[in-house]
Amino acid sequence: MKTALDICALEDIVPGTGVCALAAGRQIAIFRPRADDALYALDNIDPFAQASVLSRGLICEHDGELWVASPLKKQHFRLKDGACLEAPEKSIQSFAVEVQDGRVRLLISPG
Repeated sequence: MKTALDICALEDIVPGTGVCALAAGRQIAIFRPRADDALYALDNIDPFAQASVLSRGLICEHDGELWVASPLKKQHFRLKDGACLEAPEKSIQSFAVEVQDGRVRLLISPG
């Protein structure tokens, strides 16, 4: 069973950007690629630089899929599942995220 954590209002996330949220003791990057309510959530830590920076990365499109490019080392992580384009063994965790009543909610497994 997943727990829904209230993060912020949808309007707090500017379209085309990401934000960082501290949720369940970890940093989560939440991305809003467009002006609609489609959101994606990934670990915020760049596994190459070991720095909490992915929420500040550039959202881009490659082969019809959305990615975030790390602002430090420039590796690309697919927004839907955290897969790393350049090094699949460095993929990161993705999380379910939703909008309900104008609020962004992160869905996480307890523990």
